[in-house]
Amino acid sequence: MSTPPSANGSDAERGKQPAPANTDALVTSTSPLFVDSSAERRIPRRQVVSWALWDWGGAAFNAVITTFVFTVYLTGSLFVDPALVVARDAETDLKGPAHAAVTAAEAPLSSGLGWGLAIAGIVVALIAPVLGQRTDGSGRRKLWLGINTGVVVVMTALMFFVVGEPSYFLFGVVLVAVGTIFYEIATVNYNAMLVQVSTPKTVGRVSGFGWGAGYLGGIVLLLIVYFGLVTGNDDGTGGMLHVTEDAGLNIRIIALIAAAWTLIFSLPVLIAVPEMPIGSRRPRVGFFQSYGVLVRDIGTLWKESRNTVLFLIASALFRDGLVGVFTFGGILAQGTFGFSSGDVIIFAIAANVVAGISTFVSGRFDDRFGAKPVIVTSLVGLVIAGLAVFFAHDLGATAFWIGGLVLCLFVGPAQSASRTFLARVTPAGREGEVFGLYATTGRAVSFLAPLLFATFVAVGGAQYWGILGIVLVLAAGLALLIPVRATK
Repeated sequence: MSTPPSANGSDAERGKQPAPANTDALVTSTSPLFVDSSAERRIPRRQVVSWALWDWGGAAFNAVITTFVFTVYLTGSLFVDPALVVARDAETDLKGPAHAAVTAAEAPLSSGLGWGLAIAGIVVALIAPVLGQRTDGSGRRKLWLGINTGVVVVMTALMFFVVGEPSYFLFGVVLVAVGTIFYEIATVNYNAMLVQVSTPKTVGRVSGFGWGAGYLGGIVLLLIVYFGLVTGNDDGTGGMLHVTEDAGLNIRIIALIAAAWTLIFSLPVLIAVPEMPIGSRRPRVGFFQSYGVLVRDIGTLWKESRNTVLFLIASALFRDGLVGVFTFGGILAQGTFGFSSGDVIIFAIAANVVAGISTFVSGRFDDRFGAKPVIVTSLVGLVIAGLAVFFAHDLGATAFWIGGLVLCLFVGPAQSASRTFLARVTPAGREGEVFGLYATTGRAVSFLAPLLFATFVAVGGAQYWGILGIVLVLAAGLALLIPVRATK
């Protein structure tokens, strides 16, 4: 891992910063972010590293639970009627009726998981901004980050008890959905703490360092579980540990490893990074009163800084497209380009390597040129690479390896720069609320990429047509981002 960025600027950088223009401030009557940046503000490297390690630990839930391992297990043949699976295994023709029956039986599993995640998204959309606002008022971001992360750890550990039988499917969906809710809320607190471990001159590098740490954490953990527990052996066991695959035991053990991973790497930020300064905390109100405050704040935001509202809308669209790239990447690799399950994990590892490195590098471009140029460049690259994969679908696995990795080259920078763009226009003491809105707007359209993917597949009659649905979402976000003014 590269040397972590320090939040220390040069003597010139630590000079007084000009106040942002009213059109760029989130709420013009509120002090801008980093109000103390005119002073010599020194942030220890250990705080930056400790903050980024939460992203490293969060990769267990992102990469292993919801993307490449557990949800794939949950929607697989172990949760189909065993009689159908026995008939399929006895059938030599891969296109025979028994194989088709199992495939048809797996479709409702994906749909059921999708409904569970959709409900989780609605819950997050309703409560994220209010909880973020209340955290700003209490000044206990770190406390609530710890509580929410703790629930994620518990939900992940409980997945060990999701036995590979149809009767356990609903239990698994509930655990994934509840874990997703608390992970998203924890992320609101975590993102809000970005301003506590960076300065205006280093926020891009620090944000990129966090995202990059998340990708690298995913790489390391995927390597561990792939070689230790996933790769198939002739004796019906998984990985070098030779754990039986019966009832999905090897995958269930991975859930325990993921829970421990999250717990261990979430502790440093809770120990090393202090709570938010008392002077930047907002007045506290009751829980239901928080919704009234939220409505008034959104009204003020619309009147005084429509620029920020436009960014929230644009980012909601393109961030949904970014999620779609990873969510459907594995499905396309297996269904269209002929990857095996093991090949998908190997590709996932390579994808995280590329995304992690590009995110580390892009942080410096963010600090030098601003977040918007990084986002625009990334989105243009994603649209072009997505179209290339679509038109090269007949060229096999090599085409997907090249096109898919090019897509991953731009995903991380777009995600990281989006976070720093918002951080630069957020008033001091309201980071939790605004990043709560950030989570809400993202969740508000989280159905769009899956819907367009499914629609294009249905219209085109082949899975690869879904690529155009994801590209369309990215292009729409890019179009809405272009008129948004960047901060000075």
